[in-house]
Amino acid sequence: MAAVAKKNNIMILKKDQIEQNNKKSLSKHKKSFEFASAEIDSPDKVIKKLTDFQVAIPSWALGTGGTRFGRFPGGGEPRSLEEKIEDIGLLHALNGSSGAISLHIPWDIPKDANAIKKLAAQHGLRFDAMNSNTFQDQPGQKLSYKFGSMQHVDKAVRKQAVDHNIEVIKYGKELGSKSLSVWLSDGSCFPGQLNFRKAFQNTLESLQQVYKALPDDWKIFVEYKAFEPNFYSTTVGDWGQSLLYTSKLGNKAFTLVDLGHHLANANIEQIVALLLMEEKLGGFHFNDSKFSDDDLTVGSIKPYQLFLIFNELVEGMDARKMNHDHDLAWMIDASHNVKDPLEDLLQSVEAIMIAYAQSLIIDRKKLVEAQQNNDVVTAQEILQQAYRTDVRPIVAEARLRAGAALNPLAVYRNEKVRENLIKERGEKSVATGL
Repeated sequence: MAAVAKKNNIMILKKDQIEQNNKKSLSKHKKSFEFASAEIDSPDKVIKKLTDFQVAIPSWALGTGGTRFGRFPGGGEPRSLEEKIEDIGLLHALNGSSGAISLHIPWDIPKDANAIKKLAAQHGLRFDAMNSNTFQDQPGQKLSYKFGSMQHVDKAVRKQAVDHNIEVIKYGKELGSKSLSVWLSDGSCFPGQLNFRKAFQNTLESLQQVYKALPDDWKIFVEYKAFEPNFYSTTVGDWGQSLLYTSKLGNKAFTLVDLGHHLANANIEQIVALLLMEEKLGGFHFNDSKFSDDDLTVGSIKPYQLFLIFNELVEGMDARKMNHDHDLAWMIDASHNVKDPLEDLLQSVEAIMIAYAQSLIIDRKKLVEAQQNNDVVTAQEILQQAYRTDVRPIVAEARLRAGAALNPLAVYRNEKVRENLIKERGEKSVATGL
């Protein structure tokens, strides 16, 4: 596992530091793992799947987030793309499950693609989906997206948005990425502001131009969101609309599901199942919410829902003989308003791995039998038995076998990583793009 976060060529966190921390916890872990592994079938197979499973960290999530009311940076934030890669390398060294980075353009344009690729490789990282941005006006931008981008009534604005996405593809090709993620804030705030049909048609025509620019081995993800920043209508407002776009685009186009982009109490697990059935699920943006797009730590509010989503993911992917690790794109999309961003991301990845592990130990044979017999009680018991099983020692063992930390958060704090980052970068450093 690569060491990360350098200052004057001195590593802030080294591999032997992780190993020394692991030794302190190893005896207790062995007892917990022995008990947990006896409770499930084929623990080694589960561990193998866990070690293979990687979650992409977004470049925009490494600094303190904020709201329209304010932002309170915590110090030591990465000031460049290079420092963001170092921070993700740090996460990957600690948990062994953060082996990819998802870049946001224009916030993180690589000045030297070869050097950036080399740095990422040193930290064991690959480049996941590239993310475009037509929801903000950038300095020097000729035309404004105030009234939309790909839906805009002005063809010149639409062309500008298309050209930007094609530019993002170019950067992605240089870095070895294989996918483009498009989230459009386009919509309307008031009745009568927009012709819904024409907005859809304009957006589809724009997406078709981007689609034509995709390399043969690339995918495009069309992300949907119910509302915000527009509050009357959104031009890609739900999974049905995204599915309509991607179906019209072609077999390289897929729907991307962000857990916070739904109306309250939406049955996300059913959405996932149907998109998988239609072979149109492309990937995930993991987060959690109490109300809407809160972008909270994964699993902090609705851990059972996360488990139920993974239940459908595992069942649906296995039915299609898909590879759990790389046939879908797994990404976090969160905003850390009051937490240390790196601690928040460690917690989020841990929650994802726990839910994934729980879904892997569901007794599928008995569940199918209960469903076929309309045995509602047994079906519920089977799911909740898996959910209530403490798989944390199994997840920790997967990390240990990957050369990572038994307790990533404890090592992060024990080794005073944030304090060292503040010493290197300063109290007032602000992550690029925020």
